[in-house]
Amino acid sequence: MLNSKQRAALMSMASHVTPIFQIGKASLTPEIVQAVDLALEKRELVKLSVLKNCADDPKELAEMIAERTRSQVVQVIGKKIVLFRVSKKKPVIQLPKS
Repeated sequence: MLNSKQRAALMSMASHVTPIFQIGKASLTPEIVQAVDLALEKRELVKLSVLKNCADDPKELAEMIAERTRSQVVQVIGKKIVLFRVSKKKPVIQLPKS
């Protein structure tokens, strides 16, 4: 679980990241979940964008993706989702201690 200091640090980093995935009309597909899973392993911090034609709630989508990829939701602002998971092979992001 992330504490508030760690979450704040990740939110700061995420502000400079552009969304690399878009969730549209088809909503959450297994392909998107798999792609996000791979991206989390490489980047650790991933931003997604929920398009206007997606009927699902971004917060619910964030929770579903986090559960399926074993990651943590850093934040959901409007239609932007930020997820974090420490890489198993090459951890890059150093989080502040609690």
